[in-house]
Amino acid sequence: MGQTNQARAKALAQNLVVLLTSYEEELMALEREAPIVGQLRRAVGIAIAEACYCISDDGLGMPEYMPPPADGQSRRAG
Repeated sequence: MGQTNQARAKALAQNLVVLLTSYEEELMALEREAPIVGQLRRAVGIAIAEACYCISDDGLGMPEYMPPPADGQSRRAG
């Protein structure tokens, strides 16, 4: 993939992470009341993880785009 395509893919992945993170947070809250939503929340989480992998695929990583840990602990600086 050329550098232009890689940059475009990373930009799209970053936008996807930003968009899906808010949905995942809402789904986590909804899952407490309706556990059946858990499968959808996990699917959204997988999509976020795949987008983060696309962003950091070059080995340098871009941690500012990675969603916060689900357990509420802050992410450690790497």
